[in-house]
Amino acid sequence: MDLPERAAGSSAQRPRAGLRLPEPVPIEAGTDEAYAIEIQAKSIINRVPGESRMPFGWTVNPYRGCTHSCIYCYARATHGYLDLDTGHDFDSKIVVKVNAPALLRKELASSRWAGEPIAMGTNTDPYQRAEGRYRLMPEIIAALRDRANPFSILTKGTLILRDLELIAQAAEVAPVSVAVSVGSVDEALWRAVEPGTPSPLRRLDVVRRFSEAGIGCSVMMAPILPGLSDSPEQIDATVAAIAEAGAVSVSPIVLHLRSGAREWFHRWLSTRRSDLLPLYERLYRNGAYTPKSYQRQVVDLVEQAKRRHGLAPPQRQRNFRIQQHDPPQSDADRDRERQLTLL
Repeated sequence: MDLPERAAGSSAQRPRAGLRLPEPVPIEAGTDEAYAIEIQAKSIINRVPGESRMPFGWTVNPYRGCTHSCIYCYARATHGYLDLDTGHDFDSKIVVKVNAPALLRKELASSRWAGEPIAMGTNTDPYQRAEGRYRLMPEIIAALRDRANPFSILTKGTLILRDLELIAQAAEVAPVSVAVSVGSVDEALWRAVEPGTPSPLRRLDVVRRFSEAGIGCSVMMAPILPGLSDSPEQIDATVAAIAEAGAVSVSPIVLHLRSGAREWFHRWLSTRRSDLLPLYERLYRNGAYTPKSYQRQVVDLVEQAKRRHGLAPPQRQRNFRIQQHDPPQSDADRDRERQLTLL
């Protein structure tokens, strides 16, 4: 991979959140080095292709790659576009769009911009570890606030609490949605499949803190992992914790395995839970998604748990778009509905 243009004044070895800047030579794929690859982005507000039929039309992603290192992450394939591998490179070679805040202000001020909702956290997490050093999100949120532009954030990062006041200010002038992703509260499973993230209970504390601040916070119960977090007991425990944290809604999403993530996840299964390989081969034999019958079974378990723990039945909340319970029929339909259904 040829090194993208670096931010002016960057030092070759200055450490950033556990990452260092690479030497000014092409970056080799598949190495153990962890790099922050600083670039000057040419644009920052990205249009979602119309054929995707996603519930939002525009996204902002200040980072590419993610130190959360979730082994199932569907965004892994995007590192392949940079000639980097979708496994360790995705976890450790993080592209940082250092000019994102200034560029966002410029694009929001353009006469061509119509003030449409912008979704963040749709590809990689804007509150991953590197954000603690680069601090791109406060300026991004301030830019959106100053233009009264609607936005949503989905994260697994507790660092979002740093920006709670800014988000509250933005919510006073425009629709704002905040959601946290918690697929399971099983600590052993969390350590195995999401090694770079805060614990599920710490993420649920984010929900609690936003609720106390008067800002509703949703939970994406995602992904639910077949054979690992889909038992009635596990689902009940997770929904109980979500309800106790004060979430305004919870939307279950079963794991989908697309190219890039599929290979990495199967490698993990082979070494850690080889007994589950036949189950995954059966459930995913027709593509990236599990059969509709299995998805309905999981959703039913979540709905039963929601009723037991006093969570309101699914409804369209202000500022939130709740995922439909009838799973999509085809891979194309599932892509349209996949993962992040905010705004």
